[in-house]
Amino acid sequence: MNVFDRLGLRWPIVQAPMAGAQGSALAIAVCEAGALGSLPAAMLALPALAEEIRALRAATRQPFNVNFFCHRPPEPDAAREAAWRAALAPYLAEWSVAPNTATGAPARLPFDADAAELMDALRPPVLSFHFGLPPADLLARVKSWGTVVMASATTVAEARWLEAQGADVVIAQGLEAGGHRGHFLEEGLDGQMGTFALLPQIRRAVRLPVLAAGGIADAAGVRAAQALGADGVQVGTAYLCCPEASTSALHRAALADAQQPPTALTNLFSGRPARGIVNRLMRELGPISPLAPSFPLAGAALAALRARAEAAGCSDFTPLWSGQNRSGCRTLPAAEITRALAEGWQ
Repeated sequence: MNVFDRLGLRWPIVQAPMAGAQGSALAIAVCEAGALGSLPAAMLALPALAEEIRALRAATRQPFNVNFFCHRPPEPDAAREAAWRAALAPYLAEWSVAPNTATGAPARLPFDADAAELMDALRPPVLSFHFGLPPADLLARVKSWGTVVMASATTVAEARWLEAQGADVVIAQGLEAGGHRGHFLEEGLDGQMGTFALLPQIRRAVRLPVLAAGGIADAAGVRAAQALGADGVQVGTAYLCCPEASTSALHRAALADAQQPPTALTNLFSGRPARGIVNRLMRELGPISPLAPSFPLAGAALAALRARAEAAGCSDFTPLWSGQNRSGCRTLPAAEITRALAEGWQ
């Protein structure tokens, strides 16, 4: 029996966790449609996360996934921060934002002992991890509950590492995927591949179930992933315009833009490469800048500028996360999106 049968899923489809664009409502809708809904935890304080998990349990009896980041918090670098603020100074002046305005930019927190303590109390059926896995002692604690552990791999080497460390499912994240890249063994992007190049190589390299993620937006994409050996798929961008998502109006407008502006990988908004729709900041500073502070510190200097611009209906300084394939991103209920994707699974 594979892991998806063990979970009792009708379809081996996972809704990608999308921090900042969803809460429990989207996960609930996907779970009720027979797939695996996911709740992103990285930008939630632990009390808020507990409330969201309780909301999930109250609304569905189906299994669900809670996703955590596994990055190592960086040491502050005053010189780099000053250089970054200097690069942003013309935009701050344009929008009359004081250079050192205090911000309430949301932190992105890694899975730690406090998070493990909360998960021990709540015991979600599935935990997924981005940027590797937690330390061995914390991972052993998670696995002792019988929780299914999934983690992202962007290379064959990462997939093999995840298998050796005890992951139950590998998520093969192709270069097309929206949001943050999950790479963790190497900082560079030169070895990153598209989904349908990466997937069969990971399939041959590991014995674990493998999910395909990136560029899959409809039933045809699901069929292609299955034909290349995927045991299931993870889909994010297609859900961003669902009514159950909390995607902002500005983000929705960019996703629906008939001109289909391109996407690019950028580190400007968080300090780590992530795929989003190209906007003014990315065009003018270049999508990847050596000045951006390490993840997740880059966003702090942008927060007040972003808030001022967004209040005026401008998304020039907003991260507009999106995969390369926006064709499946429609204003439909999440259950309909899920059923449309499931039509491709044979």
